[in-house]
Parts: sequence; C-alpha cells; structure tokens
Amino acid sequence: MKKTESEDLPEADALPGAPHPRHATSLTGHKAAEQELLSAYRERRLAHAWLIGGREGIGKATLAWRFARFVLANPDPAAAAVREARDLHVEPSHSTARLIAQLAHPDFSLIRREWQPATKRLASEISVDAVRLGLQVFQLSAAFGGWRIAIVDSAEDLNRNSANALLKMVEEPPQRSLILIVAHRPGQVLATIRSRCRRLRLDPLTQDEIVEAAVSLGPPWSEAATDKIAAAAKRANGSVREALARLAPESEGAGALIDSIVAGLPRPDPRAVARLADAIGGRAGDEAYRAFHRELYDWLASYARDLPPPAVEVEQIGALWDRIRTAERETDALNLDRKLHVQAVIAEIAATAPRR
Repeated sequence: MKKTESEDLPEADALPGAPHPRHATSLTGHKAAEQELLSAYRERRLAHAWLIGGREGIGKATLAWRFARFVLANPDPAAAAVREARDLHVEPSHSTARLIAQLAHPDFSLIRREWQPATKRLASEISVDAVRLGLQVFQLSAAFGGWRIAIVDSAEDLNRNSANALLKMVEEPPQRSLILIVAHRPGQVLATIRSRCRRLRLDPLTQDEIVEAAVSLGPPWSEAATDKIAAAAKRANGSVREALARLAPESEGAGALIDSIVAGLPRPDPRAVARLADAIGGRAGDEAYRAFHRELYDWLASYARDLPPPAVEVEQIGALWDRIRTAERETDALNLDRKLHVQAVIAEIAATAPRR
C-alpha cells in the first residue's frame, strides 16, 4: 500500500481519466456530514470504525480521504488548529497531504482491489491477503506518534473471507486507530461489521453540485458544453461519477439505452437489450458496464421494497440479486463475454420477477 503510485496503472477506486479522491482539495456538498466528523474528533467522541454509505460517485471516498488527511495532520484533538477548524481542509503543501497523495504515509493504509501484473487486470474482489496486508498498519507503532488509519474502498468488493478478516480488526481495534469503510450499498455489508461501525449516510448531490464538481475536475470534463454537462447531471441520480460516465465519448448513447432498459424491467425491449449488449460488450464500455449494474441493483432494491406479501417473493429477488452479483464477479474474474452476461441477466430477471 505504501508506495508511489504508477500513473499508467488503473486504480479500482477511481474513474478512468478523473483525479483520484486522494488528490481532491475540496468537497462538494455533504457539509453536515463533514461537520459531524469534525465534531466527533474535536469532542473526543470518535468511533474507531465508520461506515460511510450512499450512492456510488457522490463523494464518499473524497470525504473519507479528507478526514484521514485531517486526523493525520492534526493528531491532537485538543490542538488549536482543530478547535479553530471550520472544516476538514488540509493545505496540499502540508507534509501529511503530500505523503498521502503519494500513498507513502507510514501510518496510513488503503485497502482496495489491486492491479494484478500477471493478468494485467484489476482484481475482481478484495482478497483476504489484501485485507491482512492493509491491516498491518495497526500492528505497528505509529511512526509519527499519532493515529493509524485505513480506508476500505469499497465494502462491496470484499468477499466472505476478506470481510471476516476486516471484522476481526473492527471488533478489537488498538488504541488511536481509525477504519473508514466506503459502502455503496451499506445494507449489504456484513451485519456484524455494520453493528460495530458508526454509520454516516451521504445524500445524493443536487444537479448544481454535480455540475460544480464536474467543472472543478478540469479538462476534459470542464471542456464539455454547458448544456451537455447540465443534461448529464440531470440524469445522473445524484452521482458525479455517473454524470462523468455519461459525458465520456465511449459512453455516448449507452446512458439512454440503460435508462430505457431499466424503465422496461422486468421485461424490457429485447432490441434495446441487444444494442446495449453490443455497446458495452468490449473493454471500451467499462464504465457503461458498471453503470448498467448500478442501475440494475437499484431497480432490484426498489422492486423488492414494493413487493406485497408473501415474503417468499422478496426472498426470490434477494437470491436473484446474489446470482447476478456472482455472475458479474465471475465475468470480470474470468474475462467472460460481457455481451452474453448482459443478455443472460436480463433473461433471468424476466424469468424470476413477476410483472407488477
């Protein structure tokens, strides 16, 4: 974890072409959540583990990095700098900020899906070995005498074994340790982990906030036409990541197809499904492929909530969710045909979910 990043390698927790959250110098929205973290630290009420939940791409990781940077830069909650702080900002020129930006801070660890040189691909999940390696930061004395911090991004990428390895540390944390867990679907996180974390739920961003965030990223996002950015923000469901995906040239047209298919579930137009499968079947459609699954999981959750008794139908949708998630992981891990995967998923939804 503690290594200088290779700029040419993809990072699992960053949108291709966009700055990684650790480089963000500002936070768009979420002022109340930021103040909650600051107050908890200042008043010495800081939980050792936080589950930061909300839609993907709304700034959860940016807030987690911002908090980690602040705590490491200000290890004494009673210090004047903490008492007088209005937010969690740390100047980029600060030595702590520079070390974190380089993934070189000795008291910090990042747990995420890692690049695999042998396959030249990102791992499909966070392995138990990756969790154990990342948690080693808590087995050492703090190099700067302050806090030791780990960010997990994201909880959805943990498998059963790696989640259990994380649970052991969450259950018995050492003094002055802090674990920040980013979760796109906190309800799906292992219940024993959830129960031991303080939960911080972030709301989707407004359209104006999404536009502000997109423009602040600079080229190529800020170079898009104003009306195009506004249109992407309107259809982004409160997510900057989704807006940026809609602005990417390779995703052009895929967003509308995804919207059309989701609106037609559980039995969408097969012609739209075929066009989408063709559009995101190759590696060029990575972000659209991820967007398809995000929308799909959101639809399944909404569908299950609206189902009337008996509960057996809800259980069937839960089992369907698990099968789709497993198929998604296997498709990525084994480099299977994404086109066939998309078509198979839609067919299974049509066969399992009764029409409302």
